[in-house]
Amino acid sequence: MPELDPSETQLAPADGQETVPPQRFPIRSVFVGADGLRAVWSLLLFFALFLAALFVGNSLTPIFRDLIRSLPSATSMQSGMSPAGVFLNEGIPLISVALATWAMAKIERRPVSAYGFPARRGARNFCAGLAWGLALLSLLIALLRFLGFLVFDARLLSSNRLALFAAIWFANFLLVALLEEAMSRGYLQFTLTRGLGGLYRWLFGPAHANALGFWTAALALSFVFGFDHGTNPGESPLGLLDAGLVGLLWCLSLWRTGSLWWAIGFHASWDWAESFLYGVPDSGLMVKGHLFATHSLGHPYLSGGLTGPEGSLLLLPVLACGVAVVLLTLPRTNFGYLPANAPTSPTALDFS
Repeated sequence: MPELDPSETQLAPADGQETVPPQRFPIRSVFVGADGLRAVWSLLLFFALFLAALFVGNSLTPIFRDLIRSLPSATSMQSGMSPAGVFLNEGIPLISVALATWAMAKIERRPVSAYGFPARRGARNFCAGLAWGLALLSLLIALLRFLGFLVFDARLLSSNRLALFAAIWFANFLLVALLEEAMSRGYLQFTLTRGLGGLYRWLFGPAHANALGFWTAALALSFVFGFDHGTNPGESPLGLLDAGLVGLLWCLSLWRTGSLWWAIGFHASWDWAESFLYGVPDSGLMVKGHLFATHSLGHPYLSGGLTGPEGSLLLLPVLACGVAVVLLTLPRTNFGYLPANAPTSPTALDFS
């Protein structure tokens, strides 16, 4: 007679009673849901990885400072931010957020393209963003000058230094754009959309749950993006609001295309034209080595004052033009997300 495995034996139920299997608390479900690691744990892990990488990077700052001393010295130029300082301040956090995003892609078994960096149409969207950022910033400058709120005083760079500083500042502002878009509208936007979309789906059903999740996350992150400029000297309450609205424009391009490349190009050329080409304050900050000397006239809410053009009410119609550009020129795809019935093991998403 074969022996019975004790684990397979069951007590016979009493007459008239059904056997009820023992209930076990699903510990795994606290950490893992239908679409993989739950959003809250993903966010905490992302920040832990980012802060760890940032700590290591900051500890190596003296080495990086020695490596970039060959950049033009700031002491003999106009007052403001130096190229080397911007490179250090933006480069180390950019490397940190890139490493954290890459690590989370491996942990969650998703491609990095899922977080807004698809290769398909990336170069085309980036170049289009560059063109539109320069065009719309130039439109804003033209409005300020035409209405008498901005005066150009003098040209500050000679021809032999113009190309050098144009290239240096473009490289720096490309770093700024990559960092701020990857941090504000990359992994965080994707993961908050995933988590909030699941919450809305549970509360209200699947209809529009992902759209609600995306735009709730976009509003929150754009508010943080605008508020983060509050430490800049010369920043104003209207400037903070306008910075948040610009962030929402970039979120619209992400929603439209599933890609951050248009926003990165727009962001880089907007900041470059504002800071270097036209020599006006960028959210209250001035750079060393800009082309023109300018000053503002009139009420700060119209001229922008010490904040610069981003502190002017005239930015609002320019942003309306930006919305029209996104809706009329960018191909309509979808911001990627995991559907409600996604498998337990996450799969690659197509954001292109």
